[in-house]
Amino acid sequence: MSLGTDSKQRLRYFVERVEALQQEQRALGGDVKDLLTTAKGEGFDARIIRKVLYLRRKSQTERQEEDAILDTYLHALGMLEGTPLGEWAKEKETA
Repeated sequence: MSLGTDSKQRLRYFVERVEALQQEQRALGGDVKDLLTTAKGEGFDARIIRKVLYLRRKSQTERQEEDAILDTYLHALGMLEGTPLGEWAKEKETA
């Protein structure tokens, strides 16, 4: 398979553009890491900040669906014992 001159130029454009974007992405990743390190230095939990960022990307409906499934799994594994949610689930189960 042989590519014409225009196709070769377009291919080169796409490859070089992706490479440039990947480089920018690496640089931004470093900036994010630095910012989270600063936040940690000020007493914030970087792991929780990442979780907050993850949750903010989701709609309220998606979060509610995930929470319901998580609660079901935790209850099934007995990990909600002694919590208000666990007690509520136990009452629902026996009703």
